[in-house]
Amino acid sequence: MTTRFTLLFLFISAISLAQLQSPSEFLGYPLGTQFTRNADVVDYFEHVAKNSSMVTYQPYGKTYERRTLSYAVISSEENIKNLETIRLNNLKSIGLQPGTASPETAIVWLSYNVHGNEASSTEAAMNTLYTLITEKQSWLQNTVVIMDPSVNPDGRDRYVNWYNQVKATPYNPAQDATEHHEPWPGGRPNHYLFDLNRDWAWASQVETRQRLKVYNQWMPHVHVDFHEQGINEPYYFAPAAEPFHEIITPFQREFQTKIGKNNARYFDEEGWLFFTRERFDLLYPSYGDTYPIYMGAIGMTYEQAGHGRAGLGINTDEGFELTLKDRLTHHTTTGLSTIEVAANNAAALTSEFKQFFTPSNSKYKSYVLTGNADNIHALTELLDTHDITYGFKNNGSVSGYHYANGEQGTIKADPALVVSTNQPKGRMVEVLFEPKTKLSTPVTYDITAWSLPYAYGLDAVASTSLVSATANLPATFKSNAPALNAAGYIAKWDSMDDAAFLADLLKHDIRVRFSEKKLRFNGNTFDRGSLIITRSDNKSNKEFDTTVTQLANKHKRNLYASNTSFADTMTDFGSPDVKLINKQRIAVLQGEGTSSLSYGAIWHFFEQQLHYPVTAINTDDIGTINLTNYDVLVMPDGWYGHILNDDTFTKLEDWVRKGGKVIAIGQAVSQFEGKDGFALQHTKNDAAEENGAATPNDNLTPYDQREQENTKNMITGSIFKVTMDPSHPMAFGYGDTYFSLKLGSSAYGFLDSGYNVGYIKGEATNVSGFAGADAKKGLANSLVFGEDRVGNGSVVYLVDDVLFRSFWQNGKLLFVNSLFFVNNNAFTL
Repeated sequence: MTTRFTLLFLFISAISLAQLQSPSEFLGYPLGTQFTRNADVVDYFEHVAKNSSMVTYQPYGKTYERRTLSYAVISSEENIKNLETIRLNNLKSIGLQPGTASPETAIVWLSYNVHGNEASSTEAAMNTLYTLITEKQSWLQNTVVIMDPSVNPDGRDRYVNWYNQVKATPYNPAQDATEHHEPWPGGRPNHYLFDLNRDWAWASQVETRQRLKVYNQWMPHVHVDFHEQGINEPYYFAPAAEPFHEIITPFQREFQTKIGKNNARYFDEEGWLFFTRERFDLLYPSYGDTYPIYMGAIGMTYEQAGHGRAGLGINTDEGFELTLKDRLTHHTTTGLSTIEVAANNAAALTSEFKQFFTPSNSKYKSYVLTGNADNIHALTELLDTHDITYGFKNNGSVSGYHYANGEQGTIKADPALVVSTNQPKGRMVEVLFEPKTKLSTPVTYDITAWSLPYAYGLDAVASTSLVSATANLPATFKSNAPALNAAGYIAKWDSMDDAAFLADLLKHDIRVRFSEKKLRFNGNTFDRGSLIITRSDNKSNKEFDTTVTQLANKHKRNLYASNTSFADTMTDFGSPDVKLINKQRIAVLQGEGTSSLSYGAIWHFFEQQLHYPVTAINTDDIGTINLTNYDVLVMPDGWYGHILNDDTFTKLEDWVRKGGKVIAIGQAVSQFEGKDGFALQHTKNDAAEENGAATPNDNLTPYDQREQENTKNMITGSIFKVTMDPSHPMAFGYGDTYFSLKLGSSAYGFLDSGYNVGYIKGEATNVSGFAGADAKKGLANSLVFGEDRVGNGSVVYLVDDVLFRSFWQNGKLLFVNSLFFVNNNAFTL
């Protein structure tokens, strides 16, 4: 019997649904005829949630520029009433919540616009939402759909605002038109110019960290990341290309194909072109398709032709006009098709998802890591972000594959971090900690090595046995109290936490020294680079002791208070080898010619990690600025040929000779190669020349083998063993070995003058990832990090980008040392 309450509810629902507007009705223009700003997208999703009982919508955070990050949950009215039960039952079924459950409700997560100038997908999100709840309600009976309409609102609005400012009215489809040529840095990245589609695993950006909290609360069964590509490449959808990571299950492969065939059915009906199984592989763990796959989902990338060039419409090379309406329609079609397949196979999805989280038969059962306590803490913070469990072992030793030596070895656990695979997210643990990446083909879309023990500079073994661990790490920090009778304080130097402490001291006008030699005071030893904060250097500061100890406590740094400046050994506080650290005035180049990603990593590093001021200078202005206003100039990875013309380079060289310091990163290093007065020279690949690789008559490789043949000269993000000179200030805080992420095959010979701080001596050894045979030969006897003394100044060469994507934690101190320690022979008053 129908109750009065039921009739009233149905009446209210009908009124509410009648008030529901389509995107075009709500926005006031036909969808696809304009780009919609993020605030209007948010307003539309709020409108739908207000007027449909099948939708909830809420923010999950803010971007760096304070734009709303949000997500909608769409399902049947009954499911919406029981969302929390559905969510918890899913987590129970995979062991992430206590209890047991066997859910049969599929959870599909659709992510749009992670690259801001691939802007059709957010328009498609609004269209997909409306179509789903007005035409496809039957799919929602056993399916929950989560939609993030704009993963990157800052980048999207950067693109949309630029496009709206420059486009013609009506729009101009000619490829030469201004509206098809974005200025630097483009709308692709977020505020700090990071590629958020490479940040899922490393979670360096605020958008990623906030999104992962929600993602890990839901753990969807299917995840689609919507993108755009070149204007002449019609549409790509799964199945993905090789290489597939070895942990990807047969079901995940097969279900990608099932979805792909359903997408193809709709595209074939409309006569739309597409391609599959090419280009976009499933290896690097920090994508919007691979991260979900390693978390058990069917992770997929969909790529629509267009990108930032397409605007509202553009003429392709094949003679037709590609419009925004076309693009959003294609994305709407694949989004709905994916939901349809999930709904029709919900039971299989949930069953296989549960199976993915059972303990795997992995070779290594535990990863045991020792070393720098700050780096261990930084690693545990990353693990916490992904809800990966870990423990600590405080005694004994563990044997297994030794990362540093590449063979069986043993480390002492005093204490050690233990991360094991016998947990629900054990497969992700395998991927993040694997010593060597297995590749079915070297032709990949991104880097091929990322192993966290190398990235965090920790000694580690991978054990084939399960290692027991306790819950807590023994405390190492003790609160500091002012020592009013001390001659000064000493603090260690071997981590980014120490660097942040130094930056804070300098910002508070505390004068700090560092030691170029090892120290010993009252039987306590301190390594090179240790910070020395003396009372004599800060006589005029009445709050000296209070400020120093408060800052040390803020950063959890242990201070040793010495009652005398007279050392046990020869190096006293007043030694010439104990040098004042200049409060450096730092500039960094940005703009045309620089890599926006490299500049963004540097910018983010200064503002969000080191917390030290930096001045950004556009490359258009490099010829006119007064360099004497700065002590350090950072050159991001980039292509400076048209920027550093003869006059500008002469000006830069003159500044260096008078005491300035340049830090050149990645390809920026090449600007100093072969220049008079600089010691940098390219290496010669003698082996390749002897084999005749450079002779013009050797161009006989068949057309269809060229790509594979060229891999001999490629290095695709591989980890190499580097010899370090730990006595040089650039290497303070390091030992005599460093593991570097090498992104390419550029190689330079040893410096004839200056200092070879990090280098490959003899044959190059890559411990993980792909490196072509000829590329490896070219790296023999090559420079990785060095200092070139030029007059009173220096050029620091960081051939390998130590700030790349902000995830190579162990490299960051090399950059800080270059800023504050290298060639610190004079103090600026």
